[in-house]
Amino acid sequence: MKVRSSFIMAAIMAAALIVAAAAPGVAHHSFAAEVDVNTPTTLTGSVTKLDWINPPARIFIEVKGSDGKATKWEIELGPPAILMRSGWTKNSVKAGDMVTVNGSLAKDGANLANARSVTLADGTKVFAGSSADNQTNQTNQ
Repeated sequence: MKVRSSFIMAAIMAAALIVAAAAPGVAHHSFAAEVDVNTPTTLTGSVTKLDWINPPARIFIEVKGSDGKATKWEIELGPPAILMRSGWTKNSVKAGDMVTVNGSLAKDGANLANARSVTLADGTKVFAGSSADNQTNQTNQ
């Protein structure tokens, strides 16, 4: 009976170790792993979609280059709870709105940026809930 209990305990411990080892693989990515704070960017474009999801919320925009060619960008924002405390609502941006995003580019060169602030179509500048810093609401600055 003692051998069986030891075997069960060892199996439980092994399962716990496997779960613990797998946890970092499913965890949310870190800001520093994906975004380079030393590559600031300003992007102005037309909103194609807002994903009000947790975390992070995302805006998808289409930016026209000097050659007139449109490039699709994914912009990471903070979690919806932080955005709401900063004055955002699900209706702050709509498809077709022109916005200007200040943030940092992805390290891998993808069309991905982490926003610090977003200037909305009406000219209101709002904090984007970035994981890069702990700024407060920047509304109307």
